[in-house]
Amino acid sequence: MATRGEVSPTTRGEAVTIPAGDARLAADVLLPDGAVGAVLFAHGSGSSRHSPRNTAVAGVLHGRALGTVLVDLLTGEEDRVDARTAELRFDIGLLANRLAAIVDWMGTEPTLGRLPVGLFGASTGAAAALVAAAARPDRVRAVVSRGGRPDLAGPALSEVRAPTLLLVGGLDEQVIALNEQAMADLGEVGELRVVPGATHLFEEPGTLEQVADAAAGWFADHLPPRR
Repeated sequence: MATRGEVSPTTRGEAVTIPAGDARLAADVLLPDGAVGAVLFAHGSGSSRHSPRNTAVAGVLHGRALGTVLVDLLTGEEDRVDARTAELRFDIGLLANRLAAIVDWMGTEPTLGRLPVGLFGASTGAAAALVAAAARPDRVRAVVSRGGRPDLAGPALSEVRAPTLLLVGGLDEQVIALNEQAMADLGEVGELRVVPGATHLFEEPGTLEQVADAAAGWFADHLPPRR
């Protein structure tokens, strides 16, 4: 049996198909033994569940006894359309509705249903995560945004009840300004942290590791039931 923080070999890389309205979405579920929560990832513009940045963050979460669900928010056909038009990646309503449907699905799964849920969003996926968190306040217990566009969540920002951590690169000046504006609507549930020397994609040495550590700490603090 795996020890706390290790990924159980029986669940490593489990591929599932999740219903979300009329769509069927491909996803990878990883659940360590003794998991204290499960984090659903919402990838950013033009990305997928195979995003190397998100999978790197997911690996750190596994070490903190946190399960992960990495999912393609667009179907194969939609992804091909979006590759040409780039329109669906900015359809925050569509993406948020699918995230909410996935949260509902997680609640029905024997291995996931008992676990509190966190959302990790990047770029436009962060806006969708915040809208979904506002729509599912009883299920979503924490949110982390990496280089996100929380401003695109619109009026839903003021309805978010889950503790929300906004992580932004110190050299990503435009996005810093947008996150600062979003903080006014998030109020006391929001916290903004700037990673020094990082650009939008956190490609600089050590910066993505800082994001992963901060996200893992945030979820570890806010997802487990309080004693």
